[in-house]
Amino acid sequence: MDSRIALVVMGVSGSGKSTVAAGIAAALGLHFIDGDGLHSPASVARMQAGTPLGDEDRWPWLERIAERLVDDGRWPRGVVIACSALRRAYRDRIRAGAPGVRFVFLDGPAGLIRARMAGRAGHYMPESLLASQLRTLEPPGEGEPDVLRLDIALPAEAVIGAAVRALGG
Repeated sequence: MDSRIALVVMGVSGSGKSTVAAGIAAALGLHFIDGDGLHSPASVARMQAGTPLGDEDRWPWLERIAERLVDDGRWPRGVVIACSALRRAYRDRIRAGAPGVRFVFLDGPAGLIRARMAGRAGHYMPESLLASQLRTLEPPGEGEPDVLRLDIALPAEAVIGAAVRALGG
């Protein structure tokens, strides 16, 4: 790993973004940020109430994500951020603010994700919003060569290892 890394680990809630992003950051000696912590208090309250966020809620949040990704003064080796980045427009907004950013897309079946969400405690995102996230999700495809797609059916350690190898670590 010769150059600074700016990485977003993306996917719907319950896909393992925080676990995988933290594991990648630890393996590569990078700073980890959970993008959920960058939501405004009003957005968190909306999600806690089971109300999906709209784009007007997301744009400022995505700007904060991009600002952290390019902050080489605070994190000169790089940063890994867990962020849903569900739509192409959201990823493009991050790309505009953080040129050179790369993405890891955690992909898996809705049933597996639903089961994971049901088994976790203390998270403000209710399982009821998964359907909304799945409807919003625009899986990365052609024209997004900066995205690595990984299968979340694998154990977290295997997903982390595949990402680290792909990043040259």
